[in-house]
Amino acid sequence: VEELQPHVMTVFAAIDAVVDGDADAFDKLKVAANVMPNTAATLAGGIATQMPETFDGDPASAASDLRSLLTAQLQEHVYLAGIAVYSAVAAPDFFDAAAGTLDQNSQDLAASIASVYGDPAGEAFLALWRTHIGFFVDYTTARAAGDQAGQDAAKEGLIEYREDFGAFIESANPNLPKEAVVEELQPHVMTVFAAIDAVVDGDADAFDKLKVAANVMPNTAATLAGGIAEQFGLEG
Repeated sequence: VEELQPHVMTVFAAIDAVVDGDADAFDKLKVAANVMPNTAATLAGGIATQMPETFDGDPASAASDLRSLLTAQLQEHVYLAGIAVYSAVAAPDFFDAAAGTLDQNSQDLAASIASVYGDPAGEAFLALWRTHIGFFVDYTTARAAGDQAGQDAAKEGLIEYREDFGAFIESANPNLPKEAVVEELQPHVMTVFAAIDAVVDGDADAFDKLKVAANVMPNTAATLAGGIAEQFGLEG
């Protein structure tokens, strides 16, 4: 009961902000989402303790914590990107606020990278990450305007981004080779494109497609966390 109280109260706060038309609704939704990893850890810890023969390892280990953190942050990235895309198309007055909350998530991810590889790596990650978000925004704008050349340019930019990001990750961690990272990012790009198309077209399945895009990210988190755990000998 106590564990659920923050969930209830933070969602109430987000709902109130949405109903009142407050621009900080996006920030409050992020606060509500950030409550859930702790709830997940509580549930997972209890289940693992109950069924040790089924769930090996320690759910509170450093490796498990890293994977959980990256999963939460990467899924949050997709959902906040979806909100920003929807705002750009249907509620442009709120786009800057939505984009600001999305950028806070980008900074959170960069801080996670910096905690492992140092501040310069975190800054380099943030610059790359912001670039790929910019290409998604460009694609959304071009798709809404029927600008095929703009769409193609955004797609080409994301192809180059995947190469640059893969090279960056490989330079930090030899357990994560560039080509593997490039391939790992492809489902992210394609599922977000599908969600953007559905939003721009006003399709009701846009929400389902956004969920599909978010469901790609745990595998990406597992790949990154696994490589880092191997590099630093993290247990769990």
